[in-house]
Amino acid sequence: MAKNLVIVESPAKAKTIEKYLGSDFKVLASIGHIRKDTKVDKTTFDVTYEIDPDHKKIITELKKEAAAADKIWLATDEDREGESISWHLCEVLKLPKDTARITFHEITKSALEAAIKNPRKVDMDMVSSQQARQTLDMLVGYDLSDIVRRKVPGAVSAGRVQSPALRLIVEREKQIEKFESKFDFKVSGKFLKDADGSYAGNEAGWDFDATLEGDNPKTEKDATELLGKLIADEFAVAEVEEKEGTKANPVPFTTAALQIEANSKLGFSSRTTMSAAQGLYQAGLITYHRTDSLNLSGQAVKAIADYIESEFGKNYLKVRSFKTKDASAQEAHEAIRPTNISLTAAGKNNYEKRLYQLIWARTVATQMANAKVAKTTIKIAAKKEKTTFVAKGEVVIFDGFLKVYGKAKDLELPKVAKGDQISCIELTAKQSFAKPPARYTEGSLVKKLEELGIGRPSTYASIMTAIQARGYVVKGESEGEEREVIELKTAAGKITKHAVTEKYGANKGKLLPTPIGELVAGFLTDNFKNIVDYKFTANIEKDLDLVADAKLERVKMLKDFYGPFRDTVLIANGVERYNNARLLGHHPADGKPIYAKVGKNGGFIQLGDNEKESGEKPRFAPLPKRKSVKTVTLEQALKQLELPALPRVLGKAKDDTELIAANGPFGPYLKAGKYNIPMKDYDPYTVTLEEVLPLYQKKIDSIIADWDEIMIINGAYGPYVKGPGRRNNVKIPKDADPTKITEAEAREMLENKPKTTRRGARGGKKKTTTKKKTTTKKA
Repeated sequence: MAKNLVIVESPAKAKTIEKYLGSDFKVLASIGHIRKDTKVDKTTFDVTYEIDPDHKKIITELKKEAAAADKIWLATDEDREGESISWHLCEVLKLPKDTARITFHEITKSALEAAIKNPRKVDMDMVSSQQARQTLDMLVGYDLSDIVRRKVPGAVSAGRVQSPALRLIVEREKQIEKFESKFDFKVSGKFLKDADGSYAGNEAGWDFDATLEGDNPKTEKDATELLGKLIADEFAVAEVEEKEGTKANPVPFTTAALQIEANSKLGFSSRTTMSAAQGLYQAGLITYHRTDSLNLSGQAVKAIADYIESEFGKNYLKVRSFKTKDASAQEAHEAIRPTNISLTAAGKNNYEKRLYQLIWARTVATQMANAKVAKTTIKIAAKKEKTTFVAKGEVVIFDGFLKVYGKAKDLELPKVAKGDQISCIELTAKQSFAKPPARYTEGSLVKKLEELGIGRPSTYASIMTAIQARGYVVKGESEGEEREVIELKTAAGKITKHAVTEKYGANKGKLLPTPIGELVAGFLTDNFKNIVDYKFTANIEKDLDLVADAKLERVKMLKDFYGPFRDTVLIANGVERYNNARLLGHHPADGKPIYAKVGKNGGFIQLGDNEKESGEKPRFAPLPKRKSVKTVTLEQALKQLELPALPRVLGKAKDDTELIAANGPFGPYLKAGKYNIPMKDYDPYTVTLEEVLPLYQKKIDSIIADWDEIMIINGAYGPYVKGPGRRNNVKIPKDADPTKITEAEAREMLENKPKTTRRGARGGKKKTTTKKKTTTKKA
């Protein structure tokens, strides 16, 4: 029996730690939180905790091993969430208050040995801060979600930190909608140094581009006039400036910076980034991945410096230290870096491998010399017209950190001197439209939240996930639309006009608010200003930091927040149901009003007033693609109303089953007798009988047995038993023959199927069903 018991959150972390500790240590995982908060007293703010039934066996094993061990070490993550898990372990396992609590920034032998030499007790101030955050989120979630569901059609819930993030996205969309895309004509020229031998050492025929200095022409007429004047003009070098510059190396990765860069360079979502980072950390490959510190340990800096000098030479080395601007950042923690800098590639899957390479390159680059560049600016003046063109070139003369991180594209210009004659090969004036503000990506939204002080390293990924899971935000899929722009060119002493096609308005990967998301944001802005106020939310984060630093009492903080919030909820209970229906006009045939509305499944067109008001059932149609309630026009709505009404009978299958195209809360589907078959790739308004027959036949072929409410189906992942209701399924074991299972056996399999679980934030499973004995505790 091992003398020492070490308890961590996840099996992966336990496995890595056990490699470094001797046979005297046994490492077990709690599999995330072993208790969950189920109720909050709104007067005392006491929290009622419930033991997770799915952890019963784990708790039994932990108690048994704890009783037999000479010493217990709590080695959960070093942040507030990890501190809270350690406290819950103390409470449930009935461990002494002075039980050894150890933390480390990386899972390495040296870090573990140092932690064991310097244990401490569970930090109850950190636990209080975590409890305060959890309590706030629970109170806001319960009260706010309830009223949002009742007042906003289609709303699911609302959260304390997610709501300001949603507001940012909606406000950006409003800015884009209001943006007036004005245009001008961007004038540029292709110039050539004269090949008369006066530029010795340069190749003849070296042409280069330059753009007009100053204001561009606003109209086609102005652009044509300018080109007409310049076409016969002569040009000479008016000014040459050559200087050296530097490109500064990057700072180490914080959690937010890692999510931003992984989104930009790798296309990773915040959730994907954090999942891959957690895998790398638990495998002992990188330091702790939830951090807002820029600090690198002295030992790490020395290892990086030695690596750079050995691999690239001393001239590439520039040792630096970094300080975090944010006063709340914990400098005792470290930035995200590899634990072994000489390991250039690592990870168990492609996501981890790509993220590790990004972290490795960024970390090495922080201790490398700046890149040096030679910058050249040439100004070319027309002799008759007071017009100047500017050409800018840049050549890397020492790559420095660019050898491992980033890239630079050389643009070399010819050697010229002031007064040199320059030939103009071609002039171009191209119509250029001003661009609206850019929509947020997950990366740029994380950056904005960090700037505003909203959220913390551990919460950014969950914010991104929540606003999308609730149906308030979606990622765009459009590559953009085409439009024709005017392009004027000079050739052979004449000006020619062309129509050039370009794409604009691409939103692929960008965060777009749904009609319901816009409604929710509008309702919260009108009725819960503090909840969506950026400064208010940031101040709450600061208060939570004060609680963690023992400078603010948890209950006082909660009372100061909840009192005014509860009053706002009471007032909001009296407001009318929120809807932003638009009257588009009236139908030319019967004069009935036509509205653009938002319902529980999104936006739609409605012909006629509600049945309660008019006594007649209105007609409905979907919004056109890429149109919202705010942007759809009467003409577009009339066209949509010409679509056939749903549900729409398509015809019959060979077995005489009637096939009907319909639309439901989960998208378009084919109703075939008692079967509802998804039609995600088809439009229910235009799909034909010939197109749906294969779908129906595939469904029939997949059914192995059918006892009305219970069926055996051969699905994409193998055969399974389907019971009544949604998600009431159980997979059939590989060693069982699905064709020989009886109805009684299928029913028994459904009754004895494993209970549903969900994955916890720390890699464990959290139970969402049955209750057990509860306890009420205050930290």
